[in-house]
Amino acid sequence: MKDLRFGMLFSRIRVEEKLLIEAAQRRGIEFVMVDSREEVFDLDSRFEYDVLLERDVSHARALYALNLFENSGVQTINSYHVALVCGDKVATSKALRDAGVPTPDVKVAFTRESALAAIDELGYPVVLKPVTGSWGRLMAKLNDRDAAEAVLEHKDHLGSYYHKIFYVQKFLNKPGRDIRAFVIGDEVVCAIYRTSDHWITNTARGARASNCPLTPDLKKISLAAATAVGGGVLAVDLIESDDGIMAHEVNYTVEFRNSIHTTGVNIPEKILDYAVEIGRHGLA
Repeated sequence: MKDLRFGMLFSRIRVEEKLLIEAAQRRGIEFVMVDSREEVFDLDSRFEYDVLLERDVSHARALYALNLFENSGVQTINSYHVALVCGDKVATSKALRDAGVPTPDVKVAFTRESALAAIDELGYPVVLKPVTGSWGRLMAKLNDRDAAEAVLEHKDHLGSYYHKIFYVQKFLNKPGRDIRAFVIGDEVVCAIYRTSDHWITNTARGARASNCPLTPDLKKISLAAATAVGGGVLAVDLIESDDGIMAHEVNYTVEFRNSIHTTGVNIPEKILDYAVEIGRHGLA
């Protein structure tokens, strides 16, 4: 079997990308670095690698690039389909619900009036989220009608049409933390608690990471959530609710800088193991 050739799609070299490059160098693997800010595609492009790791911070660029790479015969991690589903909270929630994965109640509306009706049906408090985005940005916890009317009016006047798609999620009480589980292929490799005094528990917003034991229930739900969106290298966000553990988001460009020392798991090595396996399978 010939040697595998690897590419990495990026637009900024963060800690995660450096760790992946260093892990690859220890194995004698050299990435072809593909900067999405400079790349020019034509519709007949052919590429000099077999497997592409998608590590772009831009969802829009990653989505279009993955489509072009896949349709040119390159195996991508993650796939275009996974990026399409995980990059849209409505699509993610629908995939989780359809697969029978426990997930918070969600309603979707397209006008301020119907969004207020949806909130009334769910009951206050609710969380209003943008349908696309990450790092806990532009989320709002709405405790009453006055807050809902003010935030909905504000969003209705923002420029992007995405802000006029109202994703309303039932607010769940959680014990000052949530869980992020890392799924690579068919294995839940580790998980962390993200603890904060704020109701938003993203580490990008200052939450503290600590090791979370992998219980059978946690592994089952995390793997089911990853499978529901198409599988690959994924981070599943979960809430410990009064009704048990629920999955509420799945992330496809996984950030792991705070989770290696916290869990003792070498996540970059695990990702490379998976990439090599996928590449060898494709060449077999």
